Amino acid sequence: MNRRNFLRKCAAVGMGGFLLSSREIDIRLGDKYPRPNILLITADDLHRESLGCYGSGAPDISPNVDAFVADGMRFNNAHVNNAICAPSRKAIGTGLYGHNSGAMGFMYANPQTVTIIERLRVAGYILGVLGKVGHSTPKQADTWDFSHKQSELGGGRSPTKYYEYCTEFFELCKAENKPFYFMVNSHDPHHPWYNPAVGTKYTDEELPSRLYSPNEFPVPYFLPDIQGVRDALANYYNSAKRFDDTFGKVIQALDESGFRNNTLVMFISDNGLATPFAKCNTYLGSTITPCFFQWPGVVRPGTVNESLVEMVDFFPTILDALALPPLEQTDGQSILPLLQHASGDTGREYVYTQIDSKAGAAAVPMRCIQNKKFGYIYNMWCKDDYRYRNNNEKDVMDAMEEAALTDPQIAARVQVYRYRTLEELYDLENDPGCLVNLIDTPEYAAQLEELRSAMLTRMQDSTDPLLRAFQNRYDLDIVREEFEKVYPDHSG
Repeated sequence: MNRRNFLRKCAAVGMGGFLLSSREIDIRLGDKYPRPNILLITADDLHRESLGCYGSGAPDISPNVDAFVADGMRFNNAHVNNAICAPSRKAIGTGLYGHNSGAMGFMYANPQTVTIIERLRVAGYILGVLGKVGHSTPKQADTWDFSHKQSELGGGRSPTKYYEYCTEFFELCKAENKPFYFMVNSHDPHHPWYNPAVGTKYTDEELPSRLYSPNEFPVPYFLPDIQGVRDALANYYNSAKRFDDTFGKVIQALDESGFRNNTLVMFISDNGLATPFAKCNTYLGSTITPCFFQWPGVVRPGTVNESLVEMVDFFPTILDALALPPLEQTDGQSILPLLQHASGDTGREYVYTQIDSKAGAAAVPMRCIQNKKFGYIYNMWCKDDYRYRNNNEKDVMDAMEEAALTDPQIAARVQVYRYRTLEELYDLENDPGCLVNLIDTPEYAAQLEELRSAMLTRMQDSTDPLLRAFQNRYDLDIVREEFEKVYPDHSG
């Protein structure tokens, strides 16, 4: 009996305490069946409903993405764990919540944290990254084999540059005869949005293939539909269109390389739109993300899954897809069975999301626990004299604050955004924009207690350092003590 048949016989009876499929055995033996490649594409600050495959009303906004999704699986309830670009990507690279990896803001993971860079390098993979290089590097000791930063990519806004560097990377992998893990990060549609009245900002930046006028799209459900907001969002949609242009060029390079049929392609946005009530918060519009996978011969084309998925699931899924040993510590789970069987559920009841430190090291700790129907937010930072703000407040916020001078409803909305309450509860099915805080509404007392209990359990299970503060959330002295302990550098 040859070695391969012996291993298959062992797998059939579960020798060694685990079962292996024939495909997994071929991967482990490293011959006959080439090991899969991984291509992870991310957008920067892309609102999920901007894409046609998620129901966008903007004409011709995402033909390249939509065509790709038609040949793969789309997830309708996927969430990032931290709606800020750097900690969001660290969750991908570690499979851990920020408080477990150490990446609780714009910082690297702890030295002892196991990262995707380490695991795949040992497995013989070539590691490449385009754009957002620092944000995508899990810990300081991690290094890439191939990388190009924003300034080499037309400010991360040149579809042509992405195509050229993707082609170069794929040629390198052919020459080395090794599989790859390639993380391609568009800088669109991050600020500055493309404004035709201003023109390009970066060397080699390209124009979007189509521009939008203020009346060509729906305003997101968490923003007021006023002219100033529409004027600003027209520029956002210009940038979102250019992201789709870039996505198309990346896939073109993959097709031309000949790697398409043996590549698991994954896509996600790092967080929601860079406006109030989205990025740098824990609202539904902050964390719900476009998410889809394509893997010819494995993922059935045109499938949709309604499972609750978290970004920390990506690393475990990649290891599972490559038949590599699982992580000893992770806050996620592999969703490979869902990809393989075109159905099923993660079994996850709740998604857990967080904000710790934002840009500039200022800490505004938030935690959110949500299912598909309700979301509960705990704002540890909330106190009477603290005015919330972040560096995404451009264009849209300016329009809202100007309108607030004469419109009481918008003034109230701005006030809510700036000062919050200690706790928030929302009916996500009927109020996805999180416009009405139900925290003091007696009819929702049962839902509130259910979610408070779920948050307590998740904090305990994940050793969240905010646990004691949450348990004593009405005792300002204890909360202040815990804040100083967890966030010693919280200037701003």
